[in-house]
Amino acid sequence: MDRCVVRQAIKEKQSGKVIGYELVFQGGKDSMYNSSEATAADTISDFLVANSAKIINDGLMFVTFTPSLLLRNTPKMFGQDKVIIQIEDTVIIHPLAMPLIKKYCEAGYKFAINDFQFSPKYFSMLDYASYIRINMTGYENNPQKQRTVLNIIEMAKGFGRQCIATEINTKEQYEAAMELDIDYLEGNYMANTMVSKVDKVEYMQGNFFQLVIAVSKDEPNFGEVEEIISRDAGLTYALLRLVNSAYFALRTRTASLRQALITLGIGQLRHWVYMLSFDQDRSEGSEEILKISFLRAKLASELVKRAPECKISSNDAYMMGMFSTLDYMVEAPLAELLEEIPVAEEIKVALLDGTGPAGAIQNLVIAYEKADWKASKMYAEELGISSSGLAQIYVDCAEEVNAIWHSLMTDMERPQEEVKKLEEEVL
Repeated sequence: MDRCVVRQAIKEKQSGKVIGYELVFQGGKDSMYNSSEATAADTISDFLVANSAKIINDGLMFVTFTPSLLLRNTPKMFGQDKVIIQIEDTVIIHPLAMPLIKKYCEAGYKFAINDFQFSPKYFSMLDYASYIRINMTGYENNPQKQRTVLNIIEMAKGFGRQCIATEINTKEQYEAAMELDIDYLEGNYMANTMVSKVDKVEYMQGNFFQLVIAVSKDEPNFGEVEEIISRDAGLTYALLRLVNSAYFALRTRTASLRQALITLGIGQLRHWVYMLSFDQDRSEGSEEILKISFLRAKLASELVKRAPECKISSNDAYMMGMFSTLDYMVEAPLAELLEEIPVAEEIKVALLDGTGPAGAIQNLVIAYEKADWKASKMYAEELGISSSGLAQIYVDCAEEVNAIWHSLMTDMERPQEEVKKLEEEVL
């Protein structure tokens, strides 16, 4: 059985803050959960054992556990403050369900019920559940489903439980969910809602977009790059914050724009230019969009290395992943934005049409992100990549992105600076 796993963000409705992720294992008719229960448990358990330190490091992680996984104490490889145990019908009808759930609750673990139904067996679990997950598929044009969802929400609120609307994959589903008395949202469409999009003209005339254009040239002009950054206090501050972070580990702090550019180098600036748009105090959502950008970029660059027939460079694949999120941030078609950026033609074609030498890489990255396992397998086979290894590549990339993000957001500790400061105070 191919192992496929991806994480999907869960966003708080009111604040827009990402509170955690659901770890989604292979779905559809070939789902691990729909195969032999023991086989599914073996596959999931092996994966979690090998990757527990990599996946539980960025907020809460919601994971659906089978009865066998609960019996094996698999959730206990994670702290009770890190993982939410999701249960569905296979657990609820299990003869040992109640003792199992009581045991984990007494140990401090929280539960979420998937796809709640109005039946005695589900109501018996309400005393132990903190979250009710509601699948929104078909909600927007199905009156019967709408009544059912409203009744579930009213019931959940009556019991003091929080509601998560899942499968928010379209604008219509998102708008419908925002009208409901729910607490959290999850689905493929959520990335589009993470930040408030800026006006196209304002964005394209701004210093940041001009900087993106400048560093994307085949032979960037150092003086032009320096001039663009120097006229923008926000970009200057962001660049100095980036270069002085723990990731670059400079022995002494630099306050010089020119020195920062020399230290970083134009080639590195291409990779990190999106970081200069990040304002820690302005938006919860911008952090998640940047993480999506970096994860797509890293995943694309790693997949290219394993695709013998795809001749684009790892660097071009990285830039393709980065630029794939531009339309999340700007109120404009991606085609108009890419017209201004001097990237390789095959990258533009891949981003806009999903065709050309890089198209299959781009399609694979997006299909995997959406947990479209059938399409993922098709594109992987087209590229000559083993689909059985996709999960590990994805998790390794996600871990690297999280580690890099953390170090970029952490100021470098420089003991010698403290010593120097003390000496100056004494003198």
